[in-house]
Amino acid sequence: MRVFAICQDELLIRSLDEVLLPSFEVEFLVESKPLARRLHDAEIQVVAGDPRRIDTYLKADTSPNTCFIVEDNGRRSIRKVLTAVRDAGGSLVYVLHTASRSLAKTPEALKADFPDVTHMDLAELIRPTLVTELSRSMTRARVHQYQRYFADVDRVLILLHNDPDPDALASGLALRNLLRRTKTTAIIGAIQGVTRPENLRMANMLDIQVEQVTPASFQEFERIATVDVQPHYFGGQLDRVDLVVDHHPEQAGYSAVFKDIRADYGSTSTILTEHLRAVDVNISERTATAMLYAIKSDTLFFARHTNRVDLEAFTFLYPLADAALIRKMEGAEITLERLEYVTRASQGILKEQVFSAFIGEAPREDFIPYTADFFLQLEDVKWTIVAGFVNGSLIVSVRNLGYSRNAGEFVKRWFADIGSAGGHRAMAKAIVPIERFREKFGNLEGPAITTRLAEMAEQFLHEAPGEKRREPVAR
Repeated sequence: MRVFAICQDELLIRSLDEVLLPSFEVEFLVESKPLARRLHDAEIQVVAGDPRRIDTYLKADTSPNTCFIVEDNGRRSIRKVLTAVRDAGGSLVYVLHTASRSLAKTPEALKADFPDVTHMDLAELIRPTLVTELSRSMTRARVHQYQRYFADVDRVLILLHNDPDPDALASGLALRNLLRRTKTTAIIGAIQGVTRPENLRMANMLDIQVEQVTPASFQEFERIATVDVQPHYFGGQLDRVDLVVDHHPEQAGYSAVFKDIRADYGSTSTILTEHLRAVDVNISERTATAMLYAIKSDTLFFARHTNRVDLEAFTFLYPLADAALIRKMEGAEITLERLEYVTRASQGILKEQVFSAFIGEAPREDFIPYTADFFLQLEDVKWTIVAGFVNGSLIVSVRNLGYSRNAGEFVKRWFADIGSAGGHRAMAKAIVPIERFREKFGNLEGPAITTRLAEMAEQFLHEAPGEKRREPVAR
């Protein structure tokens, strides 16, 4: 296909020539004869002429199949140029806006007279590539810094949250690769080990060993890193760490030598994919499989809290991973044990598209978010708030469709003063000691807890953002 570009800026001409060749047959029209000679000497196809005259295009043998690119530098009107192109039979016309913001004219000013013209902004065209490259350079510098900081010690702990999920497991494995360490010199640990069946299946199939650690044992390690979790999660037992990599909203109350927290990312594995790519670490099939599965799991296969970078990480990892092994790890998620808690929750309250339920005592924490995700699939449900008792704490899992009020703000609103609470717009969690919950809300049991959760939701969703009404007293 032939491209006929009407440009007067030499740098832009040389750049377009590099970009468009050899995919297109490219020729440039300039007004300056000296510029035309310089470009010709550089072996760029160019003609000199008046871009406002119809015969200029007729002499250049353009046709209705020729693609025209017209530079708009904001210094002079291009209406006469567009008119001449149109009258010469041009139908595929693109205006490339290169002006500074102070000189730029909005495309709307031309659309009335030239409705078929397509407008492109040079800044928008180069921004993704430039921003990506600069971000990668800064990530590279950050990774090199923490690699050097961890290099001269014997024992490293990569700490995960309790009952780690696929994103935590994969992130621990990825960070160990980045630190160039083995399973003996960099322990992947958690205070509470892996218990959910699908996570155990993943750990076993990928040989990811998670050692159980205690707060007392933290002192045995010369460096500590946390992935997919921040130190505040451990309730003051870890007030200082050497590295934090996480995709949850940043929390205060601790110090870290290095941290990379990106709350707009769908998974911590996405962040660590960028770290691995930035320093050109060879990613093994095992690590790629773990991280790909983690991104799928944490974003519900891009159905929630997904960023462009999550898609890019998935695309990069896919050819490196074992897709068949991922299908085997996913297995069948619906089990009779899980259905028991779904059945308990079915007695919950549905009001104004908010489903609230209390499922009672549960042996594992994962039954609660699973139930919340399950009921979010129901017609006319836009929010789910599901709670249960696990090991002496009330666990509250909140889900919504992501375009209404913030789920993270909901749990902070009601539970941050008595426990751990936080999350994203579409998903959040609170962990509260049972006695502290009852001190604040009363000695509630069974259906009364469901009712109170529904009341909290109704008050939160009806108050203006930022408003905080008087909280209900214990009854």
